[in-house]
Amino acid sequence: MPSDGPQAPLPEVRFLKILVTTLTATMIVGLVAIIALLVIRLPGAAPLPELPAAITLPEGARVQSLTFARDHLVVVTDQDMVLIYTPQGELRQSLTLN
Repeated sequence: MPSDGPQAPLPEVRFLKILVTTLTATMIVGLVAIIALLVIRLPGAAPLPELPAAITLPEGARVQSLTFARDHLVVVTDQDMVLIYTPQGELRQSLTLN
């Protein structure tokens, strides 16, 4: 006849509970470590490049985009102009966008 009182869990079930609890704690610690590393290692906003002092823009033009290449600099202005300069600041070509 079965007894109605509480029974002790089987040793395999107790071992399994310990394994699951350990795995859960390990995963929580790992997740916290990954989040902490991301917060510490990821830089803030990258500084924007500055227009070299040797380059002069047309009157009233403001830089919208600046691209540095090996042998030229490309400047796109708010007046829909594409200006191509040499690294020394000499205007090589000027294009107007339609």
